[in-house]
Amino acid sequence: MDKPVLLTGAGGRVGQAILGHLGDRYDWRLLDREPLSSDKIPENVPESAVYIADVTDDYAVRNAVDGVGAVVHLAGDPRPEAPWDSVLRNNIDGTQTMLEAAAGAGVERFAFASSNHAVGAYETEERTPNMYRVEDEFRLDGSELPRPGNLYGVSKAAGETLGRYYHDESGMSVVCVRIGNLTRGHPPRNYERGQAMWLSYRDCAHLFDRCLQADYAFEIVYGISDNDRKYYSIRRAKDVLGYDPQDNSAEYHEDGTPKNPTPE
Repeated sequence: MDKPVLLTGAGGRVGQAILGHLGDRYDWRLLDREPLSSDKIPENVPESAVYIADVTDDYAVRNAVDGVGAVVHLAGDPRPEAPWDSVLRNNIDGTQTMLEAAAGAGVERFAFASSNHAVGAYETEERTPNMYRVEDEFRLDGSELPRPGNLYGVSKAAGETLGRYYHDESGMSVVCVRIGNLTRGHPPRNYERGQAMWLSYRDCAHLFDRCLQADYAFEIVYGISDNDRKYYSIRRAKDVLGYDPQDNSAEYHEDGTPKNPTPE
């Protein structure tokens, strides 16, 4: 990617995972509605490339996307319990504003941070907890219909549909990443579901790097590490994007310490 890349929601966990591993790889523009502290901005990003704006601000968004080659859209209300007025404004309206501006500016690739909550209602009482265990063969692969478990999940399913629409209308490549349980350092302790959907920081950064580099049309993929226990398939991310995750929740003890420590 020779052109700049716009990263929205740059100050959040996913944004910091990406910047922590890819900070010097791209010509970043960073957008967040709150001022970013200096420790959250890579050294190679000038002040002029940092935008403090709301993603529903059409003028500010169009200014931020002007001249970029790709958008990684993470901004939104991340709370699973977020009320409707917030997810409508921040997640649905904000995503539509970003997609409209990106399509109008001729952006080549748009990576949208969807969520496991877009399919949370597949975790039925009959399937759980067995579906979180290694021996269970149930898999979601991105071809299934959304089945949100909360209004936040509804907003992410809406974002995926908006991505499909803007791809069809403009030809812009769009990938929706249903992010699992992103944690720093080690998977969640004593938590079968969290370990089944664990995504490490370095695998997260690598996955979005592939979203910026690979050739695709419209895709929905799952964002988890290559865990032994999983109910999301990452086959599509591997085949289409070239995703090659390095981490696995099975490599950690229940207290979070690695079974086979390696030097940093």
